[in-house]
Amino acid sequence: MKKYMKLIYLSVMVTMFSGCKKYLDINENPNASTDPPIAGLLANVTNLTPYNTYYLANLTSYYTQYLASPSAGGTADTYQQSDPTTAWGSIYNTMTDLYDMNNFAGKKNLIAYQGVADILMAYNLSTASNAWGDVPYSQAFQGGGNMTPEYDNQKSVYDTCLALIDRGIAILSSPNAAGELDGPSDYIHNGDLNAWIKTAYSLKARLLNQVSKQSSYSATAVLSAVDKGYTSNDDDAQITAFEVRNPWAQAARNNANLVLDVWLSSYFVNATNGKIYGVSDPRLPQITNKTDSGDYRGTPNGAGFQGIRNTDHVQCYIDVNKWYSSTNSPLMILTNSELRFVEAEAAFRSGQLDRAYTAYLAGIQASMQKLNVAATDINTYITNPAVAVGKNNLTLKLIMKEKYVATFLQPVAWDDMRRFDYNYQGFQLPVNVSLATFIRRADYPSTETTRNGANVPAYQRTDHLWWDQ
Repeated sequence: MKKYMKLIYLSVMVTMFSGCKKYLDINENPNASTDPPIAGLLANVTNLTPYNTYYLANLTSYYTQYLASPSAGGTADTYQQSDPTTAWGSIYNTMTDLYDMNNFAGKKNLIAYQGVADILMAYNLSTASNAWGDVPYSQAFQGGGNMTPEYDNQKSVYDTCLALIDRGIAILSSPNAAGELDGPSDYIHNGDLNAWIKTAYSLKARLLNQVSKQSSYSATAVLSAVDKGYTSNDDDAQITAFEVRNPWAQAARNNANLVLDVWLSSYFVNATNGKIYGVSDPRLPQITNKTDSGDYRGTPNGAGFQGIRNTDHVQCYIDVNKWYSSTNSPLMILTNSELRFVEAEAAFRSGQLDRAYTAYLAGIQASMQKLNVAATDINTYITNPAVAVGKNNLTLKLIMKEKYVATFLQPVAWDDMRRFDYNYQGFQLPVNVSLATFIRRADYPSTETTRNGANVPAYQRTDHLWWDQ
């Protein structure tokens, strides 16, 4: 409880005393201090970054068909225009605080805070650019009340993220950074600099692997970053402390109270119940309960509820107190299981089949262990002939299929789907879809189009981002 109260206190302190101008803010307090508590900023950014992942996943999980709307013709289900103002606003407020933390830490010569700021800036910025493409960055945090910053090119944003990661690693590797971070204010790694360095390398591996369609792609570079990243689930970047509860838990509670949300897509359910791949995945019971009919059944994206409305449990949704939706379930940004599949893909692309197959199986095992799947069930799954195909029969489709399940409710799954051209077995366009093909990018929020419209790039939701070409 003390940790929750400290988070509330520090968040209030940051709000009261932060004086740097945010281009998202309209009003400013001329009496506010320009020197906010550095630990308060750390608490704020390490708490909000996982929430930013959640806010964006609340949109992208419909594009990846993890989730489906119970209403026919759902906006996100059918690729209609969506207004992701909450995700955009939270990401930019977090990046503003990261910018402030970096500046204040520089003035106080607290370099560890600068290193963490660089790494989290790279995470938030890359997450934003992977959803929207061109985004404001170089002019977004300059102060002076600039409410209409220009947008940075997607490729330059990507390069900036890699540079931030490398700088963050260099800073945190310095002996002068040791012992600086206030551990209780670091909700992700509790002040552990080695853990932050592993997260930086894991994020670098993700971004280097993301450009698999580009001639610049280097499996060697990806694997070099992997080698310095996560090695176990204990390394995962996540939070488990919440003011009230995990936001997916709140969505599940809303669902139980008939505020309908977080219904599982038919595609995800069929990919894990044995219908598509011929093997039942023991992670599915950790996510949802069976229907009243005693089976696992999802909702077709775009088609909405199938059955009689007053029936209690005709289709599956994220239930209360399941692994992703319990009060203190982890809210994740990067995991060991994801990194194992990054390793498997890069090794496969470079012809290192032994390493690829070992990493593929390790990714499945890490994901299942994290979800508290019984050891006997894990063994049954990974020895099933549909899964244990041997190194010579391993394919990219199989690696991506398993990564899809392991990155459930993570926006990175949409990055994977786009660069893999939605080439997942049985994956189809939603019912009543508004576009002629799969969606490739998110809409800019109304707050930008109304306030900064002159700088918002022209786009279509079917436009491929630079790394998706």
